[in-house]
Parts: sequence; C-alpha cells; structure tokens
Amino acid sequence: MTISSAEMQSVLYELFLKYGFSETRAKILADTHTENTLMGVNSHGVNRVPAFINLVRKGIIKINEEAEPVDAFGSIERWDGRYGSGVINARKCTDRAIELAKAHGMGLVALRNTNHWMRGGAYGWQAADAGCIAILFTNTQPNMPPWGGRDSRIGNNPFIVAIPRAEGHVVLDMAISQFSFGKIQEYALKDEKLPFAGGWDENNELSDDPVELRKKQRGLPIGYWKGSALSMILDMLATLLSAGDSTYKISQKEEETGVSQIYLCIDPGKFSDPNISEKLLNEIIDYTHDVPPMNSGDKVYYPGERALMNRERNLANGMIVDDKIWREVMELVNQ
Repeated sequence: MTISSAEMQSVLYELFLKYGFSETRAKILADTHTENTLMGVNSHGVNRVPAFINLVRKGIIKINEEAEPVDAFGSIERWDGRYGSGVINARKCTDRAIELAKAHGMGLVALRNTNHWMRGGAYGWQAADAGCIAILFTNTQPNMPPWGGRDSRIGNNPFIVAIPRAEGHVVLDMAISQFSFGKIQEYALKDEKLPFAGGWDENNELSDDPVELRKKQRGLPIGYWKGSALSMILDMLATLLSAGDSTYKISQKEEETGVSQIYLCIDPGKFSDPNISEKLLNEIIDYTHDVPPMNSGDKVYYPGERALMNRERNLANGMIVDDKIWREVMELVNQ
C-alpha cells in the first residue's frame, strides 16, 4: 500500500503519545521513523515500529529517560543513555558532538546504556546538515559468527561516515554484515531471495533465503574475514570509549539493549576552504560517475545519492509500505 509522509508522521506521533512519550519525544520519534522510510529504508523506519513498541511494553526502553553526560575530557565526552529511546539519545548525542566540533574542530561523544538507534545514517545526515563530517558506529547483539566460527559471537555493528556537500551530502550507512537483519526481514516480507548470500542456514551452508537466515541469525560479514575483524574492532572501540557493554555483555540479556555507540564530528570549516572542499568532492564523484557501466543501463552512485532520489520520489508519490506492517501499526494505535 502507499502512505504519504504526512499520514505516517501523524499516525506514528499519535502512537508514541499513546505509549507515554512526551510530545517532544513523540515528534522526534515519528519524524525519524517517517524520514527513514522516506529515504527508502523501511527496514529501519516503519517496519521497526511494532518491535520498538514491544520493547516499550516490556519496560526495556525507558520512555522518560534520555542520555546525560557523565564525564568530560576536553573535546571528548562520555554519556549514559539510561536505557532511553535509541533515537532520542542518538539525536541528542549527535547534537552535542556537533557543538563540540564547532568549538574545538573535533568533538566525540561516547554513549553507553542506550537502545537501537534504528537507521544510523539519519544521524550522519543530521551532522552533515550542520556542516560537519561525522564518523558514527554502534555495537549490537551477536548476529554473525567470527570468521572460522560456527556460532554468532560478533555484531553487525553499523558504521556511518557523512561528508557535507552543497549538491547533496555523501553519507555511507552500512552494517558490517552483508545485509542488516532489518533488510533481511524486508526481503522475507516481499517473499524474495537476497541478491547474494547473506549468512549461514541451519545446515551451515551460505544461503540467500531470508526466512532461513532469520532462524539462527548467523549473518555473513562483509569481506568475510576482514569484516569479522572490523566488527570486533568497532565493538572494542565503542566499549572502551563509552565504558559500556560489549557485544558479549549484550548477549547475556533477553533482548538487545544497553548498546555502546560513538559519535565523532569534525568541523571542516576550521581548516578547509568550502569551495576547495566542494571541488575535491565533485572531482571524485564525477570520476566515478563517468565509469562505463558493467551492464547496459546501470549507473554508479555515490553513497547517499540513491537515498536522496528515494526521498524525492516518495515525497511526490507516497511511500510503499508492506500491508502487514501497516496493519500492525494501526492495530497498536487502535488498541
């Protein structure tokens, strides 16, 4: 079915109010879930809403809590998320990292005891809109085997790099698994196979079947052994800098909660002429855009380009939403 962004924002705002969020927090949540869907990332937008409400009902997400600073070391700060909404905490910590970058050239906020931030790229766009470069990442529950292992011991640990640009920000938003499990759910909802193998099935074989992959949650690391190592490094950095929980500690809990995150922002205006920066970025983009396609009709995109195209199209035509997901959302509203 097709839903307009205005309708989705209104319905989600009503839903979050119903479950006890303040007007300000309900609006941030509704805006973020809607914007994620507008960008074409349903898996971390509207599709996540029922699971989010389930965690609220269980008391795992604390509706009246949000991140607070606990330590400061110059332009580096450590914050505690107090198990509040991951979205609310991420917005707040990104804003603080931007403030620190504007004051010092670079600012880092290390956050512990928070919840799933939904689409990490949203905070990359937030930083880029403020004129900052951003490097952001989070650890997660274990959902990938370390290379050579059988059982999941490492997380898909989303990694974001954002670079502001007048003609459209460059925003890399990727999980360290070949496919995020939200994206795997999206393929399952559409009853489609993955375009490439995304993990191991119950027979320890690489599989492109999203239904099979969701049973055991043993995702395939990007770059095989390289992605496995990168996942561990990101988990180590997030845990050490925030003094928070590692993927191991998260694995001991009934649900994924208490994750650790890093928000690093850099103000390029402190050391770079904006005109020169734009020229350098466009030089790289133009060079890659100009490559002959492997297959006729294909095109090369820079990171974030298709998200902007999705947003423009979805604003004009409405967002395609899975019928089952929207029914679940409406049932939650009307209960």
